Amino acid sequence: MGTVPRFGENGLVARITKEFRTQNPSTVKGIGNDSSVINNIDRLTLVSTDMLLEGIHFDLTYFPLKHLGYKCVIRAISDIYAMNGNPNQLLVGIGASSRFQAEAIEEIYVGIKLGCEKYGVDLVGGDTTGSLTGLAITVTAVGSVENGLLVTREGARVNDLICVTGDLGGAYIGLQILEREKKIFEKNIGIQPDLSGSDYVLRRQLKPEIPLDILGKLKDKDILPTAMIDLTNGLATDLMQLCGASGTGCKIFPDRIPIDSETSRFAEDFHIEPLIPALNGGDDFEMLFTVPVTMHEKISAIKGVSIIGHTTEKGEGLRIVGDDGTSIELDAPGW
Repeated sequence: MGTVPRFGENGLVARITKEFRTQNPSTVKGIGNDSSVINNIDRLTLVSTDMLLEGIHFDLTYFPLKHLGYKCVIRAISDIYAMNGNPNQLLVGIGASSRFQAEAIEEIYVGIKLGCEKYGVDLVGGDTTGSLTGLAITVTAVGSVENGLLVTREGARVNDLICVTGDLGGAYIGLQILEREKKIFEKNIGIQPDLSGSDYVLRRQLKPEIPLDILGKLKDKDILPTAMIDLTNGLATDLMQLCGASGTGCKIFPDRIPIDSETSRFAEDFHIEPLIPALNGGDDFEMLFTVPVTMHEKISAIKGVSIIGHTTEKGEGLRIVGDDGTSIELDAPGW
């Protein structure tokens, strides 16, 4: 055991990064220099940064540090995949108060290392510093995409199909279970949490994954989305961002929005309509994208992709259409 000041910044960095190895040829220089050096030659470089603050984005009462490190990687590289790119490098900055031992910081980096290894990303630098309160983590992902294959939020056209990968709302329900058990524990110290039957939704919250297999199938079938965004703020918010950037409206259909049975079951336990976390929950890390209507047959053949609606003229607004044909305006309180 040892406090962070005992090791000093350089000693701590050396300790927590000694097991990291480079995996990408574009990584010329990584950790150990004043700046990392990346060579992408004829590809477009993509850069995205995320910040996570204790008490805002995570609660260490129930969030294991290793899982936190892993999720930091997912948050950062998800933005790169959302532009049809491949993440290559990662930089991590951590600010920690004196209540954190060096071993705690090291545990975060164990999770970061697992995420980097799984998704083929190189940790190439970052920073560590003291904090007066709590824990703060900033993660910057650097990636690349071939010229001509970049996908942004602005490319959707009227009558494009709106598609999502995986299922939605699980991360939000997982969070509700953790918050419920935390409150019970605080009132009755010593009582073990009841997490039975909730493995899937807890994993969606604590150790999310990116749908690489589905993204790979899109490429295998030569399907290039016209627009794409990662689902981190909730379907409603992210769909509004995509349509706003593209200058379109949309119509989506509730019965086509994919919701896992475990998510639905626990939502009902909490007296929540399952569609609510699917629309507004956030942190699902699935992909929302549009494709031309001519791709309907190809898209329908890909397991794990759901066509939930289509884009419309901007003047038609953003609508949710019920079974009886009536529609309401899409609302997006966000995550």
